[in-house]
Amino acid sequence: MAGKEDPRTEVYIRVHSRRGAYTIHPVEEDTPPVTATSTAPSPNVVAYREVKHFKKWMTWLIPSFVVLNTVMFVITMYVNNCPKNSVSCVAGFLGRFSFQPFKENPLLGPSSSALEKMGALDVSKVVHKHEGWRLITCMWLHGGVFHLLANMLSLLVIGIRLEQEFGFVRIGLLYVISGLGGSLLSALFIQSNISVGASGALFGLLGGMLSELITNWTIYANKVAALVTLVIIIVINLAVGILPHVDNFAHIGGFLSGFLLGFVFLIRPQFGWVNQRYAPGGYSSVSAKPKFKAYQCILWVLSLILLIVGFTVGLLLLLRGVDLNDHCSWCHYLSCVPTSRWSCNTQPVSCTSEQTGTDQYTLTCSNNGRTRSYSLLSPTTSQIQGLCAQLC
Repeated sequence: MAGKEDPRTEVYIRVHSRRGAYTIHPVEEDTPPVTATSTAPSPNVVAYREVKHFKKWMTWLIPSFVVLNTVMFVITMYVNNCPKNSVSCVAGFLGRFSFQPFKENPLLGPSSSALEKMGALDVSKVVHKHEGWRLITCMWLHGGVFHLLANMLSLLVIGIRLEQEFGFVRIGLLYVISGLGGSLLSALFIQSNISVGASGALFGLLGGMLSELITNWTIYANKVAALVTLVIIIVINLAVGILPHVDNFAHIGGFLSGFLLGFVFLIRPQFGWVNQRYAPGGYSSVSAKPKFKAYQCILWVLSLILLIVGFTVGLLLLLRGVDLNDHCSWCHYLSCVPTSRWSCNTQPVSCTSEQTGTDQYTLTCSNNGRTRSYSLLSPTTSQIQGLCAQLC
C-alpha cells in the first residue's frame, strides 16, 4: 500500500493492490471526531474513507454465473440420457448422467443433438425458424466437463476482480453483451455446425480489461508492464483458437465487443477532479478540473458508435442469411489453420444407413466413405446419429 498527499486539498490517494498492483483508488480523508479530552485532531492520526467512484464492490454475480453454467451442464446431461440414446457410454455408473463415447465427444459431455435441444447456436434455426434467442442461450452451455472447467476457472480468475472494482451491473452487462457479440460473429462465419460455450463472454472480459487500462492510463502505476502482460495473455489465448474444433470467431467477436464496451462502461474519473470533488470545506480551486480527460470522452463516443453500428449490421446480415466466408476467402484461417497433424474440415457428419439383417445395420459415412456394420435391435435415431459421429 502506498500513499500520496495533495498539500492543497488534504486529499489522500491510496493504492489498493487488487489486480496485479496496478489498480489505484483515491480515498477521502475523514477528520477524527473531537472529544471532551481532545480539542483538535492529532496530526499523526488519519482516517480514510474510500471514494464512491473507486469503492470495492462485494462479489456475487460472477459466482452466480459459475453456478448457473454448472447447473445448465447438469441439466443438459440429464436431457442427453446416454444409456437410452447411445449404444455405449463413458462412466456408465453415472447412469443417466454418463457421457457420450470419446470418439463422439472427447470433452466428456453430451451429444450434439442434446446441446441443440438445450439452445446451442444453430444458424439455420436462427435464420429460418426465427430462433434468435439461441445467440444468448448458447453462451450458458458447454460441450463437456473439460470445456466447463476451463471456462469457469477463467471466469473466476478474471471476473471476480473486475466485479470487485466495477460492480455487478457494469460487469454483468459487459459479460452478456460480449457473449452476444461472440455468438454473432461466430454465426456469420461458422454456419455448418452448432456452437456453445462462454468463451466469447470471457474474451469480452479480457477485452474490457485492455480498454480499461488504456482509457484510465494516467491513473495507473507500472502501466507499461501491465499492458505488455495483458497483451501477451490475450495473444496466447487467441492463438489457441486456431486449433480445430475451437470456435475462434466467438473469441474474436467477444474480445472486440468487450474491448469497445470497456471504453463505455469502465471509464474512471481523473484524480484532479476527485481531489476537488472531495476537498475540505472552504477550499476553492483556481480552475475547475474536468471529470474526464478529452481522450476518454472521444474513446467513449467512438466506441459507442462502433458498437451500435457493428451489432446492427451484424444482426441484419445474419437475418438475411449472409455467409461472410463468401466475402472473405482467407478469414477461415482465423479460426483454424490446417497442418499435417489435423484437418480443418468443419462439414457436419452424415451417414447412410442400410438394414442388412434382422438386427444388422450398415452405416456409411458420407464425409469419408468409411463403412461399418453394427448389431442393433430397433435402434433409435439418436443411436444412429451417435454411431455416425464415431464412424466419421
